Amino acid sequence: MSKANLFYAQSGGVTSVINDSACGVIETARLHKDTIGKVYAGLNGILGALNEDLIDTSRETKKTIAALRSTPAGAFGSCRYKLKSYSDNQREYERLMEVFQAHNIRYFLYNGGGDSQDTANKVSQLSLEQGFPITCIGIPKTVDNDLPITDNCPGFGSVAKYVAVSIREAGLDVASMCASSTKVFVMEVMGRHAGWIAGAAGLSTEKEGDAPHIILFPEIAFNKDKFLKKVKRCVSRYGYCAIVVSEGVQYKNGKFLAEAGGKDAFGHVQLGGVAPFVANMIKDELGYKYHWAVADYLQRAARHIASATDVKQAYAVGKVAVELALKGKTAVMPIIIRGKGKKYTWRIGEVKLSDVANAEKVMPRDYITRDGLHITEKARAYFAPLIQGEDYPVYKQGIPQYARLKKVLEKKKLKKWHSA
Repeated sequence: MSKANLFYAQSGGVTSVINDSACGVIETARLHKDTIGKVYAGLNGILGALNEDLIDTSRETKKTIAALRSTPAGAFGSCRYKLKSYSDNQREYERLMEVFQAHNIRYFLYNGGGDSQDTANKVSQLSLEQGFPITCIGIPKTVDNDLPITDNCPGFGSVAKYVAVSIREAGLDVASMCASSTKVFVMEVMGRHAGWIAGAAGLSTEKEGDAPHIILFPEIAFNKDKFLKKVKRCVSRYGYCAIVVSEGVQYKNGKFLAEAGGKDAFGHVQLGGVAPFVANMIKDELGYKYHWAVADYLQRAARHIASATDVKQAYAVGKVAVELALKGKTAVMPIIIRGKGKKYTWRIGEVKLSDVANAEKVMPRDYITRDGLHITEKARAYFAPLIQGEDYPVYKQGIPQYARLKKVLEKKKLKKWHSA
């Protein structure tokens, strides 16, 4: 009987270190050639399985795979595609099983957030019901840091470092110009329901007067009067006001400040730009000259300023995912467990996929100051270790060099897939 093959896919919004997890998976699997046959990567995530677009990673050199450790974004392609429930779209799941059986795929490793862990869990259950058991392991990834149980999520530490550095540098810029020009700077960061990224920007504030002066969190209902009074007070005291706002900031009634209408591929409300909204509010009410910026993809793609801690953790969860699979574990996900001592330590544990699927972890209230506009010392103690260390990519003529994959596809054995 031929050796079982492994299928790995990246899902959802990518990060600057998701390829570290991919590298951990592939390099570890290559050490177990007696058990694992080929390692396939889905071209554009789970769509690669549905379309039978399976990248044969054995066609990539050892050097190229190693280079994934310093390459941002999804090297094999990701997607925003959520599988419906089995009862709503039975044909999708049957197609996955057909592809897995056709290519003797017995290991399915899915690298993503809560929706992705839900998918891996469903596939695990279905494979048992259909008599073709597939070992399904989730690999955590999300810049939003909102997966439950794990101390933190791979991808978050690097975004946290990026936003903290960016608001510090932008704050110095505005401070140097505020006497005769810009008084207010607003930086928008990601975070639909959880303010982890916005909170991490608070690490830039080391002493009174440092940027950011105000942080707006999704967890705290927006109070316009209170906010404007704080802006005016900062400008009066420091000459300027630097603000970090999470994209998911809401009014008390639950409506997003920047609700644009429509929904994304996962059924989430589509958000517009909250930074220009807030900046214009300040201009209209207080008359201050402003500038705003939306970190958007820049914050999650910035591999040049990645956290070394994040890089190590992202690789580790990929490595352990393979080891868990080889131990016969299924429907589980490796998690990061923080040590209890004063010195920061961490190790990898595991959790059932059913415990993390479709669940979100928001910022604890005691991580946010009483006025709801900044972070506490407890939050600093949580955030600080996650941004430690630098792990620079190789540069050539001033430009970082990233992995360039061949992405050779395995020969197809089935008919073309047509979604319902």
